[in-house]
Amino acid sequence: MIVVAGEALIDLVPAPVTSDPAPALPPLLPQRGGGPYNAAVALGRLGSPTAFCSRVSTDAFGTALLAGLRDAGVDTSLVQRGPEPTTLAVAEVGSDGSAGYGFYTEGTADRLFALPPALPEGVTALSVGTCSLVLEPGAGAYEALLKRESAGGVFTALDPNIRAGLIADADAYRERFLSWLPHVALLKLSVEDAEWLADIGSGGDLDGHLSAWLERGPAAIVLTRGGDGLSVWSRGAGRVSVPGTPVTVVDTIGAGDTVNAALLHRLREIDALSHATVAGLDAEVWRDVLGFAARAAALTCSRAGAEPPYAGELAA
Repeated sequence: MIVVAGEALIDLVPAPVTSDPAPALPPLLPQRGGGPYNAAVALGRLGSPTAFCSRVSTDAFGTALLAGLRDAGVDTSLVQRGPEPTTLAVAEVGSDGSAGYGFYTEGTADRLFALPPALPEGVTALSVGTCSLVLEPGAGAYEALLKRESAGGVFTALDPNIRAGLIADADAYRERFLSWLPHVALLKLSVEDAEWLADIGSGGDLDGHLSAWLERGPAAIVLTRGGDGLSVWSRGAGRVSVPGTPVTVVDTIGAGDTVNAALLHRLREIDALSHATVAGLDAEVWRDVLGFAARAAALTCSRAGAEPPYAGELAA
């Protein structure tokens, strides 16, 4: 079983405007979201045995979030509940489909996540990341979970999914990120994430930073490059890249989360969920894994909101 740990929230996304003139305040539609939540749903839809580990509100939004997990076949027995409100993220979608977010996080349920006791037997992988590793006091509990499970031999994946507006002290976060790397088997980053973490600005040279991060512990680092595809820096195969899958982009909401899930799903399918195995994968296998993730992300981008594909859609 793969456990995904992190926040579940509600995205408020712009609704289509059909009136003329357009309203002064654009209408917003609530959609289930949060990077870890989207990744868990994607894993469930792809057919990997998956559990979600988080703290979710008992309000109506929280109830809807749990229903979405169960509909995808995700185990919710590790979900903590609380009366605090659900975190809200207001999405702004650009003309190219890219999304930016503003967050309402004060006093919300997912911030009060507590370190659970030992995970169930049979857990082979743990995925963490996004806002859950930023907002205290929950961030400390997620960090402790990452380190504990890594020490116990569980394959660990990290997707920082940087939301700079939530990070009060960028330098402190960058140092904390480096402290996680010895406990991470697979690191997944967007180009924008990597540039922010390296503090080099858009278009800077990332190769040296990626190589340095790889030396700190991960077996592989996967970099998403939007429509240009995906690349991996790995211990066994060096750098391997695949092109993006052509698609008409509606928006990019959930695309990176789908990549994260697709990587874990495909690695599970080829029995490669261990640090040593991933470190030894050759270029041909990586092209297969990255190509699968690229196709999955393209399907997510082809429809509105975070709607990752089902296994049958990728098989077709």
